[in-house]
Amino acid sequence: MTQLDLLRDDLRDLEQAHLMRQRRNNALPCAPLAVVDGREMLAFCSNDYLGLAGDPALADALAEGAQRWGAGSGASHLVSGHYDVQHTLEQGLASFIGCERALYFSTGYMANSGVIPALVGRGGAVFADRLNHASLVDGMLLSRAETHRYPHLDLAALERMLQASTARRKLIATDSVFSMDGDVAPLPDLLRLADTYDAWLMVDDAHGFGVLGPNGRGAVAEAGIASWRLILIGTLGKAAGVSGAFVAGQTELVEWLMQKARTYIFTTGAPPALAHALLCSLELILNGDERRTHLEHLIALFRGRLQLKRWQLMPSRTPIQPIRVGDNAEALALARALWDEGLWVPAIRPPTVPVGSARLRISLSAAHTESDVERLASTLNRLEHSL
Repeated sequence: MTQLDLLRDDLRDLEQAHLMRQRRNNALPCAPLAVVDGREMLAFCSNDYLGLAGDPALADALAEGAQRWGAGSGASHLVSGHYDVQHTLEQGLASFIGCERALYFSTGYMANSGVIPALVGRGGAVFADRLNHASLVDGMLLSRAETHRYPHLDLAALERMLQASTARRKLIATDSVFSMDGDVAPLPDLLRLADTYDAWLMVDDAHGFGVLGPNGRGAVAEAGIASWRLILIGTLGKAAGVSGAFVAGQTELVEWLMQKARTYIFTTGAPPALAHALLCSLELILNGDERRTHLEHLIALFRGRLQLKRWQLMPSRTPIQPIRVGDNAEALALARALWDEGLWVPAIRPPTVPVGSARLRISLSAAHTESDVERLASTLNRLEHSL
């Protein structure tokens, strides 16, 4: 049997387990209305929580940035690929979230997978929530530190692990908003444990930045906590509507990451035009209370209209509204039934979520309307009795 035969067998196994992923091509910009294979769909898939990705003001800023800064950066940030506009963006991000300094990364995955190895290596220890995003998991594994994964939100288990650790360098890593559940980490309690056991606290605020907290400053601002121990990760391709990510914190922390984070050092810098657009995005987020209020209304409306008994609407106050189905095949069947109704909602299966917890991951956006949400809820209520 050749290597190709083995690969074909593996693909067949994925298909039989209902774990094959499908990529669809959208013919329109990111918005609730999509066109796939010539068919109009109402989408509840994206992380564009404030509806900025297709906002004309942001598109104009990106075009203006390309005219001013060109198409590419030409080199890595530490060679010649760092520009005034990116420096201005970093200063703006740090000021916006109330940190001393920020470092702009090309993607959130690169930020998470680069920060942990730069701070904690062999002889150190990382303590991570079991439901953390894959990029945090990969960063933890790349660090070659001792790894400790505590049950989801189980602070007692985390404290036992911290008490037993003799590592000189320790880091607690958590999502702020968990991307497949929509629940929020108890950040003040995690910071208390970090203080008690002298650990860094790394918070991936990918799904909180722009949405939670005063003026959308994120989950840490909402929790009202501050400390030199905090390492804040923010994603700029979700609520911010563009692309990239940042790490923010104490000046010495960010300087160390600039010197040691391999995913920052050894890659070509992001196009400076993106930073130009992101400066516009920051202003839209800062002045986006109306969008956030509308989004909160849609979340409450959806949860109030949905009446499910067979499937479980998971507890979440965020735009992520998951419906736990359980079985992989049933989750796919439900997603297909919604698709047939013109509603695009992704079915999420292992390994993204634990075995036996396949679900629909519904993402609401400020760009949705009340009628959009009413349509989704009524269709789900009807399908529960017909599938």
